[in-house]
Amino acid sequence: MIAYFLLVHRFPEQFKRMFRAIYAPGNIYLVHIDKSSGPALAADIAAFLSPYQGAEVLPARKALWGGYSLVDAELRGMQRLLEIDPDWTHYINLSGQDFPLKSQGYIQAFLAAHPETQFIRHADQAKVRPDTMNRVSSVFLELFGRIWRTGIPRKLPRGVVPFIGTQWKIVSRAFCEHACHAPAANRLKQFYRRSLIADEGFFQTVLMNGFPQGTVVNDDMRLIDWIPDGDIKLRPRTFVSGDARELTGSSDLFARKFDSDEDSAIFDLLERHLASDLASRYRPLPNPAPRTARTHPHALPVLALAG
Repeated sequence: MIAYFLLVHRFPEQFKRMFRAIYAPGNIYLVHIDKSSGPALAADIAAFLSPYQGAEVLPARKALWGGYSLVDAELRGMQRLLEIDPDWTHYINLSGQDFPLKSQGYIQAFLAAHPETQFIRHADQAKVRPDTMNRVSSVFLELFGRIWRTGIPRKLPRGVVPFIGTQWKIVSRAFCEHACHAPAANRLKQFYRRSLIADEGFFQTVLMNGFPQGTVVNDDMRLIDWIPDGDIKLRPRTFVSGDARELTGSSDLFARKFDSDEDSAIFDLLERHLASDLASRYRPLPNPAPRTARTHPHALPVLALAG
């Protein structure tokens, strides 16, 4: 059983299409609607979800890009999902601009073949992304709807190695319990509350600094095409119908991002793909091809954690 946490802040019709594509009875779906999106969008999504068994809306709070509020939303989501059902095994977070590349049957078979495995991009921040160390080496405050750079230096908690990645993940129930309740995680919550873009580092740092169970795969199983974008440096390119061959041929489970205002026909193509044998029948790859930035085979390099 899978527990999904879905972040929505716009494009309600696109979200509904994505939700239908990932819905399967028995799974749990928790939706966070950004409070700044307004009551009309929230009411629309809530009404849409009401007939679906296992779907619930998390009480809304504002979530600011770059702020700890995104981590807080996800931790509240994890906690609520743990309360809702005792049987789910894997947690997947998605945004309203994602879309599955495989059926739910395929994804469940894939996860059953990888029990207690964490799929999350992670890198030693100081070694691989030293240009981002300012995010944790000085104090940032999230106040009045914006991020404030104080310039006040600070040190990392003793013995902690910071890690960085993306906000997307597929992790085990045990990791969610650890992130919500472990004293080591609580210590890092206090630290990352005053950092910048915490959702790209908090969960990686919690995972790689003391989580005692499972295997970590340095992959989030998302197909994302990162392109340059000014001061942001990189952003995910919007997939369109011309990308259908790459999307349907990918071994990833999900892709992002999509924009129905730019190209809605891509959803027709992907929905037909999800009904195909290629997207529905899980076949482990015995001899994986070399990894590239855009293709991630099922058999991946892993880091086993002691314990």
